[in-house]
Amino acid sequence: MQKMYLCIDLKSFYASVECVERGLDPMTENLVVADPERSDKTICLAISPAMKKLGVKNRCRVFEIPKNIKYVMAVPRMQLYIDYAAEIYGIYLDYVSKDDIYVYSIDEVFIDITNYIRFYKKTEKEIAKMLMQAVFDKTGVRAACGIGTNMYLCKIALDITAKHSDDFIGYLDEELYRKTLWDYTPITDFWRIGAGTANRLKRYGINTMGEIAKADEDLLYRIFGIDAELLIDHAWGREPVGISEIKKYKPKTNSLTSGQVLMHDYTFSGGELIVREMTELLCLDMTKKNLVTKSVSLRVGYSNRENAPAAYGSFSLETETNLDKILIPAVSSLYKKIVNPDLLVRRVNISFNNIKEEKCVQIGLFDNTKELEKNKKIQTTMLKIKERFGKNAVIKGMNLEEGATTIERNRQIGGHKSG
Repeated sequence: MQKMYLCIDLKSFYASVECVERGLDPMTENLVVADPERSDKTICLAISPAMKKLGVKNRCRVFEIPKNIKYVMAVPRMQLYIDYAAEIYGIYLDYVSKDDIYVYSIDEVFIDITNYIRFYKKTEKEIAKMLMQAVFDKTGVRAACGIGTNMYLCKIALDITAKHSDDFIGYLDEELYRKTLWDYTPITDFWRIGAGTANRLKRYGINTMGEIAKADEDLLYRIFGIDAELLIDHAWGREPVGISEIKKYKPKTNSLTSGQVLMHDYTFSGGELIVREMTELLCLDMTKKNLVTKSVSLRVGYSNRENAPAAYGSFSLETETNLDKILIPAVSSLYKKIVNPDLLVRRVNISFNNIKEEKCVQIGLFDNTKELEKNKKIQTTMLKIKERFGKNAVIKGMNLEEGATTIERNRQIGGHKSG
């Protein structure tokens, strides 16, 4: 049986939600989702389709919007968008099983409709329209859809062909893909081909998917290594992996990562405070999920005015842990070791690597077991209080210091205001 997939994207999702909440039509109203409390250099999280028609680029910065365009600026409300996304996922479940849905992002899903074509006695396009209309009728949010004979093709149909269709639906099979898109440019419009990949291909005179398909495979493997296999498959419109395979996949290793772009430049000591706060939150997250680690990496980016490469370092402990009493001093020490004290800090990323389920903890010979047990109880108690009364119900003294960001970040979702 020929497989058939849909890739449904909610058009300008955040902006559409804000328009719906205001009784506006996102197809005709100019609206920008951005935080006015930040500078005009802040990135617009979304712009309405009406603004895209005026030539405004998605994810542009506020100052880049032409001065002659009048628009409404909506403060991000991440919890509202999550609530809408959950409602829309529930709408999909009215028509298909959760086993046939893969949530790709907050506003985009893949659906395997192979078995539903016979069940509903509808064509793949009719099923797409049925789902899109159901979403619009119940939420007021419009959608676009790509239809394809594999997950890659339905994604490309969404990203490239649906936007040129009056009904916002595109279709591709392997033959149609090769016939209509092998000469398409820019190549960066294709999923997983960024500017870096495009530039490397361009050095060898390769500028289209058709030229990739016809290129010497040994050359591609020399350029991209094992990643060339996926690049070649996609050039031919092939994708062997389906939703069931994705859901069965389990990574060999896992990590917990926290990143933060600071609102302004921080001094060396201010940056260390941020690192300590972020480490504490990661420790609480691990405790909540019953996880431990002994491998940590830290990346600190300097202010643009410094024109200096980011500082990077890592360390490994003798035993796995999730205790902030151990990890905060260790990460703080790494920060002092790798960061230039004379430069201003603007970005911080911390990763707890190779995390494992906490089963039994090995105690070091010189560890103070009573202190470690006390630390564990404190973290567990803090989690219970936060879960019941809110993330800011209990905080540490460092969270009240000048420049600390935890209290504000606890009010956010994904680095933006929750509502």
